[in-house]
Amino acid sequence: MLQKILILGGTTEARQLAGKLAQRGDVSVTLSLAGRTESPVPQGVPTRSGGFGGMEGLAAYLRKEQINLLIDATHPYAANISRNAAEAARMAGIPILALRRPAWEPAEGDRWTLVADAAEAVQALGAAPRKIFLALGRQEIAEFAAAPQHAYVIRSVDPVEPPLDVPDATYILARGPFAEADELELLKTHRIDAVVAKNSGGSATYGKIAAARKLGIDVVLFRRPALPDVPAGTSVGEVLAMVDHWLEPAEKRGV
Repeated sequence: MLQKILILGGTTEARQLAGKLAQRGDVSVTLSLAGRTESPVPQGVPTRSGGFGGMEGLAAYLRKEQINLLIDATHPYAANISRNAAEAARMAGIPILALRRPAWEPAEGDRWTLVADAAEAVQALGAAPRKIFLALGRQEIAEFAAAPQHAYVIRSVDPVEPPLDVPDATYILARGPFAEADELELLKTHRIDAVVAKNSGGSATYGKIAAARKLGIDVVLFRRPALPDVPAGTSVGEVLAMVDHWLEPAEKRGV
């Protein structure tokens, strides 16, 4: 009998994990996307899009679909989804695993200022006019209207609607990964003074951090949010090994 696995995704690792699990003959995989990206990349496995209606809605879905295992492979900053996932798994009485991408660590030459959120980032940029590269999700962009003295270069996967209410804003539509050489050219071309970003971890978007270091540019970096304490791996391989262990017969696991 196939074991049914629901993966909460939206990351490259979630897509890779789903693809690996879909090749097995002993599990059935569904990948769930929050629906915030208008044109997500093809996932290659059965996919659902949109929210569940909080922890209660997710728990109800898990019970209705008879899901056997929940895997949280959402973005490191999707803290609300992660908290709802942990509680929903508890309510539904099923195990949960998480794929937690390690955070970037500062290196020699980095000029980081750590902040809690977009409002604190606005304060960290200061009062003097600067040229700012905003590499954030659309949800955080609006806060920077409180600092209209700056000129902004804003990169996002989907158009920022409504546009940021400031006199000087340039928009770039692009989807990572972004190579360091390209990020270096972007920062030079736009004469960027400071980068504002999340500590997303991984290699796909690290190029801007390395480029800022080379140019001696300030980086205002969002701290990682607190996430629920659930069994977690830091890579697709680690989580696959955890799934292998979960699939072992109970007697082999000492249960």
